[in-house]
Amino acid sequence: MAQIVLFHSAYGLRPAVHAAADRLRAAGHRVHTPDLYDGRTFDDVEEGMAYRDEVTNDELLRRAVSAAAPLLTDPAAPGLVYAGLSLGGSLAQNLALADERARGLLLLHGTSDIREDAATGIPVQLHVAEPDPFESEDWLNAWYLNLTKAGADVEVHRYHGAGHLYTDPELPDFDAEAAEQTWRTALAFLAEIDGADGTGTGDGDGEG
Repeated sequence: MAQIVLFHSAYGLRPAVHAAADRLRAAGHRVHTPDLYDGRTFDDVEEGMAYRDEVTNDELLRRAVSAAAPLLTDPAAPGLVYAGLSLGGSLAQNLALADERARGLLLLHGTSDIREDAATGIPVQLHVAEPDPFESEDWLNAWYLNLTKAGADVEVHRYHGAGHLYTDPELPDFDAEAAEQTWRTALAFLAEIDGADGTGTGDGDGEG
């Protein structure tokens, strides 16, 4: 069983985030879905990004750290797998690279910049549209090289023709085939993390 903290996108904690968490729980994982927007959700990306800017990235990162902190209090417990959607991917990456006990990083639709002194040996899997208006080819190439240089084991899965947030069935970006392939690949990634750590699967209990 992996214990996963899944951060939502700039749209907020939409039903698609809960559905994603339920899918991971059905595979035996424990999943937490913190609400960084205090209950606000959006159907329009520009409105969501405007609210993100109002809250500020620094405040969202503080909220993400506060949400993950209670999950890190038991030194005997397995470390977290950090996961995120778009904006949530950026937050998940920042937390994972700062957590020495992190078990893995699962990114959907989003990444973040990487400090030159970053060092990590965690497995990382990224799923991204091709092309993606928020994740340019040059950016992704630099991101991959920098994260690999930091010591991470990185996989990148690209989905030609899909929209940016293609896993949300209520958004125009949705691509059913790409979304299904993403979740199949992500579940295999999480199973490999469990196998590598020898922790096996659990009862799928979760919260969020």
